Amino acid sequence: MPYRITEARLERDQIQREHILTCALQQVVEGGFAALSMNSLARGAGIATGTLYRHFAGKGALASEVFARATSVEVETLRSQFSGEGSAAERLRRGISQFAARAWHSRQLAYALIAEPVEPEVDAQRLIFREAYAELYCDLIREGNIDGSFSVQHIPLTAACLVGAVAEALVGPLSPQSRADRAEGLPSETLESLTHAIIIFSLRALGAKEPVA
Repeated sequence: MPYRITEARLERDQIQREHILTCALQQVVEGGFAALSMNSLARGAGIATGTLYRHFAGKGALASEVFARATSVEVETLRSQFSGEGSAAERLRRGISQFAARAWHSRQLAYALIAEPVEPEVDAQRLIFREAYAELYCDLIREGNIDGSFSVQHIPLTAACLVGAVAEALVGPLSPQSRADRAEGLPSETLESLTHAIIIFSLRALGAKEPVA
């Protein structure tokens, strides 16, 4: 008689897989993707290294799923701001403010998601999620063109440029060197000034119909 996997076994495997992903994400939060390894993860999760390979083919596959899960949270958070109440310009301000604040208060993770050198599988996920972010901006820009907040002709191109600009503006302040400088008390960018500059740039890029100061 062929072996049949029971529902109970499937449930245990799923619970174990979720536990592994939770532990893996915590390692990335604390040290970036560079700190994530199959051996250290097995120790942290309290399981055998071989067990990891029952769930993931290797570090690339594991890191890819960790990236996708963490970034999905950020995409949905931005979506909630962009689809809220108020004019498109007001929603853009709120969305960028929250996006920057979330990155600022979890700098290691944010830097890992945006700019850390990673496995090809994670780079592939980055491209997918850049498109997801761009779609959010596209929708908001279209609504802004309608409500008079913006004046944009090439919406997809402008949206893609904004996604790249916002991410790039955050890379420097989130970088390991900037974090080290800040820890030593050296002069550095503040969240408020950084957010203000990104918002002004974005509104101007969209031909905002309201004051940008």
